[in-house]
Amino acid sequence: MHKFYDTEKRYNQFSAYLKQKFGQKVYKITLDAGFSCPNRDGTISNGGCIFCDDGGSFSRAHSSILPVDVQVETGIKNLSEKFKAKKFMSYFQAYTNTYKPVKELENIYACALKHPDVIGISIGTRPDCIDNEKLDLIASYTKDYETWIEYGLQSIHEKTLKLINRGHDFKTFEHACEETMKRGINVCVHVILGLPDETRADMLKTAETLARMGVNGIKIHDLCVMKNTKLEQIYNQGNLKLLEEEEYVSLVCDFLELLPEKTTIHRLAGNGLQSLKVAPLWLNKKFEILNKIDREFIQRNSWQGKFYNHTVP
Repeated sequence: MHKFYDTEKRYNQFSAYLKQKFGQKVYKITLDAGFSCPNRDGTISNGGCIFCDDGGSFSRAHSSILPVDVQVETGIKNLSEKFKAKKFMSYFQAYTNTYKPVKELENIYACALKHPDVIGISIGTRPDCIDNEKLDLIASYTKDYETWIEYGLQSIHEKTLKLINRGHDFKTFEHACEETMKRGINVCVHVILGLPDETRADMLKTAETLARMGVNGIKIHDLCVMKNTKLEQIYNQGNLKLLEEEEYVSLVCDFLELLPEKTTIHRLAGNGLQSLKVAPLWLNKKFEILNKIDREFIQRNSWQGKFYNHTVP
């Protein structure tokens, strides 16, 4: 049976990668530094991506009213008490976390890294909100910290990027990835399965393309309808077909089979805030979905990367 690290998983879990590298489980501290987004403030367009709610994909674990260093201290205290955690990664999740002048970013990131038990940083952003100066700043952390940039992409297809009002094209993403990886910064890419009008072939083409690019990590989401979004309006009008649970499980396995074994998998099922979720409600059963993905791989006698060499020269 094909396994990754010392786990029973058939895919390369990011948590297992970190545990092997640092000798123990590493816990993410989710931070909100009060960033905005150019796709919501009118710089690019009004309203943002059709699926994005007012929280900007943030778990709301903290409030941006608190200074970043206080959020880190609070997160470490809570995780230490609950899980006896000893190593942590600062994770800037809400909105676009490079969308400020570089001097401000330097101060914000420094606050996130100064605690001695923080071993790394992960910065969620858009590929059109990065430049050489910002990348050079982030690259300066790679010597001493596990350093990641998480780029929201969702799909490689231009028709989809326009439909979801993403506000950038695929070439912008390609350029950002190239500049990021050549500086030694790890790249994690967010993709969404089940976007409007995308076929199974479209979604698997996204997997093949990201595999060819050699990105370091991928975070997979199912399309989720949240309250007070454009997507909710489309859904309520009956113009949106969402994936069923079994379809999603099968697609995730198809997707992972096309990726290199070395690509770390940061998420396979994001469930969002249940109080704001409209559909699909089966996403509330996150661990059940993960178990079904495990069983699907066993049933197939398959694993992440099984067909990688078949698609990428």
